[in-house]
Amino acid sequence: MSTKRSVPLDLYHEDVVRLRKPHPCGSFDWTIVRLGADIGLRCHGCNRKVLLPRRELEKRLKTFVSRGPDFDARTAANASSANGAAATAEATAPTEPTIR
Repeated sequence: MSTKRSVPLDLYHEDVVRLRKPHPCGSFDWTIVRLGADIGLRCHGCNRKVLLPRRELEKRLKTFVSRGPDFDARTAANASSANGAAATAEATAPTEPTIR
């Protein structure tokens, strides 16, 4: 059974990721500096920059150490739009008829 992802992983500029194997300098942590089909990474140990295909990064990724400012802005926008949608749904919900 394969674990294929139909949707690409959400990556944001300046995310800090931890990979499964260390860089030759010994560091596991990398900062995302470029997004696209190839992902640009900067090593926290030696500041070396490398490009990895998105699929390869998704295979090597262990965890997110921290998320970039774009992630914070997007989650705040999603939360506010979700709260606004809930308030709109409550305001437009049909009321029960009163019986006299």
